[in-house]
Amino acid sequence: MIIGVPTEIKTEENRVAVTPAGVTAFAARGHKVLLQKGAGLGSGLTDRAYEAAGAIMVESAREVWEKVEMVMKVKEPQESEYPLLRQGLILFTYLHLAANESVTRALLDRKVTAIGYETIQLDDGSLPLLAPMSEIAGRLSIQVGAWSLQAENGGRGILLGGASGVRPAKVVILGAGMSGSAACQVGAGMGAYVSILDINPTKLRYIHDILGGHLTTLMSNRANIEEEVMDADLVIGSVLIPGAQAPKLISRGLVRRMKPGAALVDISIDQGGCVETSRPTTHREPIYIEENVVHYCVTNMPAIVPNTSTYALTNATLSYGLQLANRGFLQALARDKALAKGLNTYNGKIAHEGVANAFNMPWTAAEEIIRS
Repeated sequence: MIIGVPTEIKTEENRVAVTPAGVTAFAARGHKVLLQKGAGLGSGLTDRAYEAAGAIMVESAREVWEKVEMVMKVKEPQESEYPLLRQGLILFTYLHLAANESVTRALLDRKVTAIGYETIQLDDGSLPLLAPMSEIAGRLSIQVGAWSLQAENGGRGILLGGASGVRPAKVVILGAGMSGSAACQVGAGMGAYVSILDINPTKLRYIHDILGGHLTTLMSNRANIEEEVMDADLVIGSVLIPGAQAPKLISRGLVRRMKPGAALVDISIDQGGCVETSRPTTHREPIYIEENVVHYCVTNMPAIVPNTSTYALTNATLSYGLQLANRGFLQALARDKALAKGLNTYNGKIAHEGVANAFNMPWTAAEEIIRS
């Protein structure tokens, strides 16, 4: 198979979908990798390193898209890339379609076979290709949340860990998945007073066992969310329904009742956000103030640390990319149920229920597509 890796063009997106080691792995199995010159520079990976690994370097993104059978990316196609989509192309990337009708319709109109990293799901419910970026986003959420709380950014001017004789900040985390757990560990490690809420008592018990008395665990319900958010200096939203829009757990009215200058980091923004006042931002302009609360809603948070993120991501995606290349799209999905759950669109049809529900559109199960 011929695999293409274009340079990411989303604002301040410096990750790349394949490392030189990944190129070597594809080449060892008889595949070719076309890589746009400069695609890895934002992650500290040089064209020379890719050439040494066996990549075929090309000048333009158009050459990559037009000459390959499968494109591997990091982020969903941007509007300027829509004309490059075509029927029969396999697109393997983060999609987050439930929060983006424009991309969904572009993929459907051009009959692209789109497989989303974020919806590949193992039998135990875990999301192996989302997990590494979720961990990084969770760790970063405390870092950017602390920055958002600085007075120069409109925040309350509170140091997360406090100081001798001064109380630490209160951090409230909604969701105890990979992102929430990572945020919890970093927040507690910085000396903040942390509370974390989730609907799954098993997750809460695990976090409590790991961190002990350094935090408070609470069942997520309307009353607890309201009480905790109103008392918070920093709120981290990290809820996730795989492939579907994030539920709105915090209303505008509740944001209005938060402390003036409090900060809110919505990690769920790439799935629509879990806060009613959230709207997507970029690394170039990451924050805005609404209802006297500083909002940080960057849709590609891990891109702020592209070197770490690229290696963490490609460690997880490479084996699935190799399956698609080695066996072909249909056979790979037929053999791997987890990979089959990653199918979002195929030949003009939506293949993921969560995406279909988001736009009230019909869907065709991946199993049916494989059989037919």
